[in-house]
Amino acid sequence: MRPPVTDWEIDFDHLDPHWSENLYALWSQLRQTCTVATSQRFEGGAYLPLRYQDIHDIAYDTEHFSSRLMVVRGQKLPVSGMPPVTSDPPEHTPARRLILPPFAPKEIAKLEPRIREIVVSLLDALEGRDVVDASSEFAREIPVLMTTDMLDVDPSDALLFRHWIQALGTDSVSSIEPAMKAGEEVEEYFGRYMRDRRANPGNDLISYLVQAELDGQPLTDLHIIGTLTLIMVAGTETTWSALGSALWHLATHPDDRRRLTAEPELIPTAIEEFLRAYAPVTMAREVVKETTVGGCPYSRGGQVLLSFAAANRDPARFENPDQVIIDRKLNPHAAFGLGRHRCLGSNLARLEMTIAIEEWLKRFPDFELVADKPVVRSEGQLHGVKELWVTLPTFAPRHPGLR
Repeated sequence: MRPPVTDWEIDFDHLDPHWSENLYALWSQLRQTCTVATSQRFEGGAYLPLRYQDIHDIAYDTEHFSSRLMVVRGQKLPVSGMPPVTSDPPEHTPARRLILPPFAPKEIAKLEPRIREIVVSLLDALEGRDVVDASSEFAREIPVLMTTDMLDVDPSDALLFRHWIQALGTDSVSSIEPAMKAGEEVEEYFGRYMRDRRANPGNDLISYLVQAELDGQPLTDLHIIGTLTLIMVAGTETTWSALGSALWHLATHPDDRRRLTAEPELIPTAIEEFLRAYAPVTMAREVVKETTVGGCPYSRGGQVLLSFAAANRDPARFENPDQVIIDRKLNPHAAFGLGRHRCLGSNLARLEMTIAIEEWLKRFPDFELVADKPVVRSEGQLHGVKELWVTLPTFAPRHPGLR
């Protein structure tokens, strides 16, 4: 049992229930007296910068902050690596350049018909029901099915993916055992597929990686498994969380829902605002050299909770940061990260979210929360909605604005 937090300035804990239940209000309150919260619950001590500029500066500072940590834990996990996200210079640039082509805008655009097919199929399965879980039955399935598609693995393995992601993230904050066990299982799983694709290559991402070269040499098995693990983690839970939050917003803000239904051309702009306001990702850094950022000293060996969601709520960076403005014009948000590790899958996430909201509003222009079912939110470093029970109209004609 983790002791409850009584002073968030000097003893923060991202697994405390108050964190997921009242995250944005908590940050707003902390900013009144504190720019960087700290905690000794984690090995080496931990830091939580709350200002956009500090988060920006740390993200770009590879001399003092290493990316080899992805999760702030009680005990640091021995580095196995998910290149390029856990890579530091000079290894980072070639590892990132290697994986760029499959995620280039023109390649992602080719996936639109398949994404729309998945979305429509999921919506078909919801037809005729009065109450559905819009998060786990819809939002969660889109990115995980696309990930299994891009890897060309069994779609039913989505259950395994979700288990491993939970074990590698939230479950391992207190103990590294779940992450170690999951790591072994993931290595065995992708190892089997790698052997098969070397013998029978296809057009999938696993085949791409087993045939790729770095500095004229084939990738090591550990490099390939690490990158595939990253694709599995980054390609599923993050988009699910962001889309779940967007659907929650529309279920609780009928004026915004009606406007997007009537003005579907505004949906891409609204998606950017949902990403800003409900950014799902918080990454980690390790302090490898003592330094000072924004007037705050960071000690060597410390862990940093680098919250892009907090950066997006900084009033020094955004006007009315806690207000969701679906036609916000100037929106340089950090939902996909900052610096050299900015998310490679941002084009895919945007496309999945845009198509999902378009098709959902065509089918269900009127929906709202189920009064007696609580909204269940993610824990730890991921911000999002895991369960979102909504009522659907018994008859939902397509709105004339959405064709």
